[in-house]
Amino acid sequence: MVIDAILILGGVGLVFGILIALANAKLKVYEDPRIGVVTQILPGANCGACGLPGCRAFAEKAVEGSIEIAQCSVATEESRQQIAGYLGVEAGVAVKRVARLLCAGGTNLASQRAEYRGVETCGAAATVAGGGKGCVWGCLGLADCERSCDFGAIAMNAHGLPVVEPEACTACGDCVEACPKELFTILPLAQSLLVQCKNLLVGDAVIEECQVACTACGKCVQDAAPGVISIESGVAVVNQELAGLADLRAVSRCPTSAIVWLSGAQFARVPTSVTAEAA
Repeated sequence: MVIDAILILGGVGLVFGILIALANAKLKVYEDPRIGVVTQILPGANCGACGLPGCRAFAEKAVEGSIEIAQCSVATEESRQQIAGYLGVEAGVAVKRVARLLCAGGTNLASQRAEYRGVETCGAAATVAGGGKGCVWGCLGLADCERSCDFGAIAMNAHGLPVVEPEACTACGDCVEACPKELFTILPLAQSLLVQCKNLLVGDAVIEECQVACTACGKCVQDAAPGVISIESGVAVVNQELAGLADLRAVSRCPTSAIVWLSGAQFARVPTSVTAEAA
């Protein structure tokens, strides 16, 4: 009986083994070996900055020729050239993009209506009446964005605001997802015009809560090229498609410096003398 059972089980196993082998041979999908090589050269961050779910997905697209190697913003220039050389293609040129903070109201400029005591995260504070700041739309300063950044591109300053280091930023978007106030956005590094406010109030009353809030006065709309800036829901909004038409005049008369002009990687707030001359 025991021998019969062993023979039956062995026979069944053999049959299934043969069937699996035949199925594997029939259904096996060819994979280009170059995908594995390119995956090994890539940084392995799986950050999604390229718009794909991970480095292997990027490698597949690179081998297909449907994405430029330069689109990987995390890889070093040496690695990008190595991949390009291996695949026999040009590395290409990608537009450098970085995370930008839509808030300038640090503890030195924004009012504090209550003291938050609880789990030291922005996500937790936001659930308690929006946090303790008077401007409930502003940055809570508890560094969720800093902790979310795997590349060390964000650091909190002395006034509780996150500062992004453009050279280290890969535009992965983790800070965008981490911020409960939705204060981060990903923009081309070369884009110079930015409104650093998401004010929810209307008019000058907002100044009581934050000295650098947008009052929707409309001066920037008047001074910028047509269509570049509009007022929506009480705050100035930049049309990203037309932002390249803007110049320094778009920010020169802003009474609160809520709208800024980026000089290279840095923020440049317009001096009072320039504002006075423009007015």
